[in-house]
Amino acid sequence: MFISRELKKKNIGEYLLYMWQVEDLIRAYDCNVDRMRDEYVPRFTQYTEAQQKELIQWYSDLVDMMRRENVLHQGHLQINKNIIVLLTDLHNEVLKSPKHPLYSAAYYKALPFIVEVRNKSGKTDAPELENCFDVLYGTMLLRLQKKPISAETQGALKEITHLISMLSGYYQQEKEGKLEL
Repeated sequence: MFISRELKKKNIGEYLLYMWQVEDLIRAYDCNVDRMRDEYVPRFTQYTEAQQKELIQWYSDLVDMMRRENVLHQGHLQINKNIIVLLTDLHNEVLKSPKHPLYSAAYYKALPFIVEVRNKSGKTDAPELENCFDVLYGTMLLRLQKKPISAETQGALKEITHLISMLSGYYQQEKEGKLEL
């Protein structure tokens, strides 16, 4: 929760990946807040008792949302889907703007990889940016599991990371009222 607050302020792309990881963490604990309270939260010894209680409440609220939204086993919370929508809207605005040709170039370099991911995953109706985050998240999971990442995937990752990094920067600029389109 404390990490999510900071990430949301500083880097929306990293925030979204973190929140997807939190969804999976909750699933790993069978959406059982009592287990998380007893087994997971005590690992955060740097947190005060009050902070740990706040963290437990945050997890409890997320579990409740996951239940209401029927994403206990797969899928993403609406709050996370909304970020994809916001980023997609910004993505489209930046692409239309003649003031950001480097972003357009980054998008067209990443596009073949995005199309390939869409076709392989079968998620052709998902927003392109969701496909990008699928690549980033999937690669993160492979790294956590110390599994090899193919050269092809590394090439896709490089282009998609660059695109999402730029978009996250534009999101931050827009929040600060500094983005010119």
